[in-house]
Amino acid sequence: METRPPVPPFTYESATLKVRMAEDAWNSRDPETVSRVYAPDTVWRNRAEFVTGREAVVRFLQRKWQKELDYRLIKELWAVNQNRIAVRFAYEWHDDSGNWFRSYGNENWEFNEQGLMVRRFACINDLPISHTERLFFWPLGKRPDSHPGLSECGC
Repeated sequence: METRPPVPPFTYESATLKVRMAEDAWNSRDPETVSRVYAPDTVWRNRAEFVTGREAVVRFLQRKWQKELDYRLIKELWAVNQNRIAVRFAYEWHDDSGNWFRSYGNENWEFNEQGLMVRRFACINDLPISHTERLFFWPLGKRPDSHPGLSECGC
């Protein structure tokens, strides 16, 4: 059985690490890499879309990043209890017409004993922004440790 540390029960510190690891994976924009943190039978609700299984997660993320270009994400731990983590996040992206957005959201995560996510519920709102209103300016990929977090950015 595959394991993805840290595993539950989570402490504040291990949950914070889990959140940063998830942020780093999503900022890779590699659907295969991201999918490996989810259980094979994972269940998602993302906005109004329901996704079941790791293969469906890969297809979902491929579609997502074909639409959401130059994607940069910051996640922040909101709450933790045993095998559940609540996260708030914001990400910036643009469409193929050059229109920029900042998407704000909340996620609720549930993990199995191996540290794989079995359930993910995400609520997300998109705010149109101008290029000059952007806040996330690191090179594509992992957010540098020196870049401000979500609260520090005022999001």
